[in-house]
Amino acid sequence: MTRINFLAAGMAVAILASCNSVKNQSTESSSPAVSSTSASTNDVDLVAKYMNTITAAELKEQLYVYAGDEMEGRMTGTPGQRKAVEYLKGKYMAMDVPGGAGNGEYFQPIPEEFFGKRKITSENVLAFIEGSEKPEEILVISAHLDHIGTRNGEVYNGADDDGSGTIALVEIAEAFQQAKKEGHGPKRSILFLHVTAEEIGLQGSQFYTENPVYPLANTIADLNVDMIGRIDPKREKESNYVYLIGSDMLSQDLHEISEMANKNTVNLDLDYTYNGKDDPNRFYYRSDHYNFAKNNVPVIFYFNGTHADYHKASDTPDKIEYDLYAQRAQLIFATAWELANGDKRPALKS
Repeated sequence: MTRINFLAAGMAVAILASCNSVKNQSTESSSPAVSSTSASTNDVDLVAKYMNTITAAELKEQLYVYAGDEMEGRMTGTPGQRKAVEYLKGKYMAMDVPGGAGNGEYFQPIPEEFFGKRKITSENVLAFIEGSEKPEEILVISAHLDHIGTRNGEVYNGADDDGSGTIALVEIAEAFQQAKKEGHGPKRSILFLHVTAEEIGLQGSQFYTENPVYPLANTIADLNVDMIGRIDPKREKESNYVYLIGSDMLSQDLHEISEMANKNTVNLDLDYTYNGKDDPNRFYYRSDHYNFAKNNVPVIFYFNGTHADYHKASDTPDKIEYDLYAQRAQLIFATAWELANGDKRPALKS
């Protein structure tokens, strides 16, 4: 999650959390989401079957590698970040999930000039599962692969921010790929988009939306995952939750599909505390979904809130709540399943 600063009431206020969110309020669409995606008993059974392949044990095993010291904090443009993208490429290759950057490639290179005064290059990682019936329509599931590197000899591992989102995408992709191999592939295509440079200004997602591999007009939604492995101290007594930001801002259909998917599966408390442009934390504007939302692509931002280890060397894998982390990843899978297989794409508000 990126850190931002802004002025309020004439005083400089440092905003310590990062992961933007974005919301566009308008009139409601005439086509209700639930009716266009109503799931049969068979569909519910299939969702449960593949959702349950996403386990706390597998998430933990991978996160200890991805947020380990050998990744050197994954700062954009550094050797540690390059190790991270190679790790992700290797995981997708092992799953037989093709690259999504064109010609089967996994990396979308970002040139030095895009980063302005920073003398670096970087790359987004794209993996792609083609849809069986409407392959030209694309669901994006995104997370940022970078963190803030090392400082004074300490590695800032970024286990929650955003190792949790990154590894969730890998596990969600594995579940969809297993479904496809067993004859239950998604009707629409799914792009698993790991963006770089979130921590230095959402630049990886900005580059993708300015240079989309798949037309944004054909992109039905972006499910963005940034920090889903911890518990907000405000929610310690009722921890079976996840914050959702943006679900109803551009599409009421998307919001209703999200609610239905949750009710039919993990039944978490979907907390909309930060779901607003007027949120003083400005979370809607602080993660990668924002670059999609400002291009009129409906978004949901999944988020656990901030905690004492945010942007500190103490954001380590041992502090992740793995059972809750797994449930949140399962929810994202279930929502993605409904979006990828529904009769209609989520309608935009008029």
